[in-house]
Amino acid sequence: MRRNRSGLVSDLAFLGFLVLVYICIVFIAGSPDHYIQNIIILNVAFLLAVVTYFTTVTAGLVLNLAFIFGYGFFILYQTLSQGETIGINTYFWLLMTPILTVVVWIFTWGSRELQLENEILQKKTANLATVDENTDLRNSISFQKDASLFTGISTRYQIPLTLLVVKVKYWSEIRRLIPEEQLADAIYDVSQLSQSSIRTNDALYLLDKEEATWGLLLFTDQDGAKIVIERIKLKLQELNDNEFSRKYKVNLGLKIGAVQYHADTIENPFDFIVQAKKQLEYDV
Repeated sequence: MRRNRSGLVSDLAFLGFLVLVYICIVFIAGSPDHYIQNIIILNVAFLLAVVTYFTTVTAGLVLNLAFIFGYGFFILYQTLSQGETIGINTYFWLLMTPILTVVVWIFTWGSRELQLENEILQKKTANLATVDENTDLRNSISFQKDASLFTGISTRYQIPLTLLVVKVKYWSEIRRLIPEEQLADAIYDVSQLSQSSIRTNDALYLLDKEEATWGLLLFTDQDGAKIVIERIKLKLQELNDNEFSRKYKVNLGLKIGAVQYHADTIENPFDFIVQAKKQLEYDV
C-alpha cells in the first residue's frame, strides 16, 4: 500500500508539473509585450525547481523567498520610476514560481520514497535468497536452516554427521592473478568437483563466495570424512595437471577441515561452522 501511494504521489506530481509548464507556455504566448521578461523569469523558476530537486524543499523555498523579494523590488522600481501599474503578469509569477518548486519537491519526495523502498526490497530479497545465482548451490542461510534438520536426524537415529569446510588456499593472492570473470569460473569448477565427490544424500553449500569457502554436510564419521577429503584432493590434483593449469595458469589448492557433530559440544549451526574452520589450521 505504501509503495502504491508513493508511486501515485510521484505520478501526480509529475503530471502536475507538466500542466504547470503548459500553463506557463500559454501565458507567455499570450503576453508578447513582456516576452523577454517572462522567459527570464521562467528560466529562474526552472532553476529554483532544479535546485530543489537536488537539495531540499527548505532550500528551494528560501530561494523562492529571495526571488519574491527581488522580483517585488524590481516591480516597485518600475512602478516608481516609470509609472507602470502592477498587472496580472506580476501576480502570475509570484504564485507560479513557488508552486513549481513545491510540485517538483513532491515529485522528488515520491521518487526518493520509491528508491528507498526498492533498496529495502533488494536487501530483503538478498537476505531471503537461499541459492547462489552462479553455482546454484545453497548458501549459508540455507545451511543454517538445513543444519538444524540434519543434526536432529543425527541425534534421533544415532547417525554420525560430519561437516567439512573447504577453502581455496591463497584465494586473496589468486584473485589478483586471474581476471574477475575467471574467479566465478573457478568457484563453479571447485563446486562441481566437491559435488561429484559426495553422495546424493549429502549436502554441499557455498558458505562464503568472497572467501571461496564451501561446507559439506556428510552422514558419516571422521573416518568416512577422511575418504571424502582424499577423494576431493585427488580429483583436484588431476584437474590441476590438466584443465586448471591451462585455464587459470595457476594451481588451485584446498584446505579442508572436518568436525563430527556432538550435541554436547556443538550448540548451533554457526558453532558447527566455527569448529570446522578451526580444523583448517591443521591442513597445510
